[in-house]
Amino acid sequence: MSAVSLSEQLAPRDRPGRRNTAHLKLVPPSRALRDQLRQAAEQAADRLDKRVPMTKDQLEQVARTVLAEHGQPEGYTGWMMVLVSSAFWREAVAAVPPSRRLFLLPHCLKHAEGCPAEYNEFGMECRKCGACSIADFRTQAEDMGYRVLVAEGSPVVMKIIVSGYIDAIVGVACLNVLEKAIDKILLAGIPCMAVPLLSSDCRNTSVDEQWVSEMVLTEHRAAAPVTRSYVHLMRTAAEMFSPRGLQTLVPLARSAEPVDDLQVADLDAIDPIAATERIGYDFLARGGKYARPFITLAAYDAMRRGDCTRADGAEHAAQIPPAVKRAAMSIEAFHKASLVHDDIEDDDGFRYGQLSIHRRFGTATAINVGDYLIGLGYRLVARESGSLGSDTVADLLDCLAQAHTRLAEGQGAELLWRDNPGREITPLDALKIYALKTAPAFEAALFSGVRLAGPADDLREPIKQFARNLGVAFQILNDLHDWQTDSHNKLTSGGDVLGGRPTVLYALALQQLGPAEREQLRSLVRPPSFSDDVTHSPRSIAERLAAVKRLYESCGIFDQAHRLVDKHQERAEQIAQQVASDDLRRLLIYLIDTVLDRPAAEPAPTVVNLHAVAPLPITSPAP
Repeated sequence: MSAVSLSEQLAPRDRPGRRNTAHLKLVPPSRALRDQLRQAAEQAADRLDKRVPMTKDQLEQVARTVLAEHGQPEGYTGWMMVLVSSAFWREAVAAVPPSRRLFLLPHCLKHAEGCPAEYNEFGMECRKCGACSIADFRTQAEDMGYRVLVAEGSPVVMKIIVSGYIDAIVGVACLNVLEKAIDKILLAGIPCMAVPLLSSDCRNTSVDEQWVSEMVLTEHRAAAPVTRSYVHLMRTAAEMFSPRGLQTLVPLARSAEPVDDLQVADLDAIDPIAATERIGYDFLARGGKYARPFITLAAYDAMRRGDCTRADGAEHAAQIPPAVKRAAMSIEAFHKASLVHDDIEDDDGFRYGQLSIHRRFGTATAINVGDYLIGLGYRLVARESGSLGSDTVADLLDCLAQAHTRLAEGQGAELLWRDNPGREITPLDALKIYALKTAPAFEAALFSGVRLAGPADDLREPIKQFARNLGVAFQILNDLHDWQTDSHNKLTSGGDVLGGRPTVLYALALQQLGPAEREQLRSLVRPPSFSDDVTHSPRSIAERLAAVKRLYESCGIFDQAHRLVDKHQERAEQIAQQVASDDLRRLLIYLIDTVLDRPAAEPAPTVVNLHAVAPLPITSPAP
């Protein structure tokens, strides 16, 4: 394996392509073979350049190469990726004290029959009854000082990581769960080791217990981490929107309530003059991933040598000027305002797992709260001329204003179509709406961060084109996700169909279906003004969604939509690779890999030619 430089490691990737990965999730059948391949994975990881996290594609390339060298089938690729990744992060995990590590266990290791454990918001509360291995592993980890969680899925883990309670993860999970975790956790630069379950059967599965014990018993060896990480910037972005962070950066002007209590339960208990401010601040502090302010902070940092992603990144993140943080907060204020108004326009009942603002406080109050958040967003930037400079503030306000007006144009086009369901819509029309509705937020977040760091004229157009393709791909994926229950957001599957909103899926179907099927589809996708008891009964809703899905599947709409995502993703990657700054390029690649989160259901497999992969991110062993 030859050595490559850091710049080459960030070079264009030979992406294997979107495909079904089920055939890549086989587990070697014998313990002897698993031990042999584990040792090979560790040897390969020892030669990897650990200055930046590997992308998912690079990790797959290494795994495939190791398997090929040992004459093993590609079916073990997913399993081998976990082993290579764990070996890659081994030293970084060891550098974290056990008290700052999270030990993650899956539900499926429990005894399926008669398990007495109960569940809370974070996972299963093991009673340590002795009926399964969970209690043994948990006791071992707790004796070491770990925090232990019996749960699955990356969202809850990311929430714990960003909250600042832990700095590394060790865990056990099936390959399906680990595949999803790679994008969300490993690419962010969070040290993580895992042992794959021996099967993806969710009942009474098993694991190489000795491996788990060895992983848990990883001794603490104080050492400075070397791998870049976005964790410090994620934590900074989240902290800005905590009650205390809001009070520090943009203090409450109308309320004297305790800083740690911004939640609004009863309007009658609030001073009417302070009510709008309190509801607005409550919504800013509630839910969401704060992805947009993170992007602004990360772009700012990338243009200033990327110090916040280094080993001492927490110290550098703490020194980000308040004016820069307020500018990043403005993006979130605009985003939250658009959500309030969007929920009214679509009459969505839930946001972040709670009643939407207009359902809680009424439509008029919700409109007013959205308007307040818009004003707050502009105020956060406009008052910083003294610290940022008038030219910088003018450029930021111009960018934000353009983003705001384009968002309104896109939303307006969607509303006009929705309220006139007989109007024809082509796939190109739908993509134009997406570009107006979704891309401006990414563009504003990226450009603001770059401009806060200095002049950005040469990056204005690349950022615009990158954001356009990323935003369109993201929105198409959002349409695809709409056919799956979204537990953290609107809690409704098929909401776009029920709301009569235009989507690229609908536009593609109109283009592909015959006349009779087109008329049937139009009758199923009704605007929200169409109401009667039969239409809105749960059985009727389920029948409508099933009928629309059958029509979409009859002409391959979901596959066509995935191919559109691929096209826009490839364009975004091409733009990213042309960016001169290594740190900004890495951020753009990271955004592509994490923002474009694919639904679980994917089309038929694509075979990858092992000999066509890009050079591996390998460095020579130390002498």
